[in-house]
Amino acid sequence: MSHHILILGGTTEARVLAGALATTAHDVVLSLAGRTSAPMAQPVPTRIGGFGGAEGLARTLRAENFDLLIDATHPFATRISNNAAKAALETGIPAFALRRPPWERQPGDLWTCVESMNAAVAALGKTPRRVLLAIGRQEAALFEASPQHAYLVRSVDPVDPPLTLPDVRYILATGPFGETEEHALLVEHGIDCIVAKNSGGSATYGKIAAARALKIPVILVERSSEAALPTVGTVEEALARIDHVLAPGRKRGV
Repeated sequence: MSHHILILGGTTEARVLAGALATTAHDVVLSLAGRTSAPMAQPVPTRIGGFGGAEGLARTLRAENFDLLIDATHPFATRISNNAAKAALETGIPAFALRRPPWERQPGDLWTCVESMNAAVAALGKTPRRVLLAIGRQEAALFEASPQHAYLVRSVDPVDPPLTLPDVRYILATGPFGETEEHALLVEHGIDCIVAKNSGGSATYGKIAAARALKIPVILVERSSEAALPTVGTVEEALARIDHVLAPGRKRGV
């Protein structure tokens, strides 16, 4: 039986899940926020842009007769995740989140874990350091509060406007990033500290492994512990949950 499924995407897991569902009878739409100027090709029809908050998402779910909502956005995309939970509650449409587990500290990791990006800025301290900012571009401007450091900023799209810092360089790159190339990058630029989000998954873990090998400290912004929706951790678990939620005769609801 065919069902209409909306995936809120922007992650590798969302693309892989959409690809798996593309071979089924389900009618799948993948929604992207549109924050990346040149998004990757996707295996199912896509829509670009926001919905207009939880109410707008709820209207879309009703108007287009979706049977299931899957939040497969980035672990730090808390606003859309909260909107997804509110829209699912308002409409009664089943919903769950696909969220890769966070990284766990390993022997040799020199982590300072903080709760926010502002706390990460403070954790850099007063002594000048050579910092790799591997946080994307949206919050990079917060580090203008600590201009004593030299920054190497890596993002998919350019930081706009450029940062008003005395020593800042930019790298435009799209993952995945392997440990070998990350090791070379850290050595080449003399990086002595990394600021990153605890995004989980393998695509960007290379910098964490390389930092461990080079004994470079990492300031790691932890994700919120609150789960807006029931959550699975892998694409395989997501496919099993889809089969369960959309099983014939099952009533609406999570």
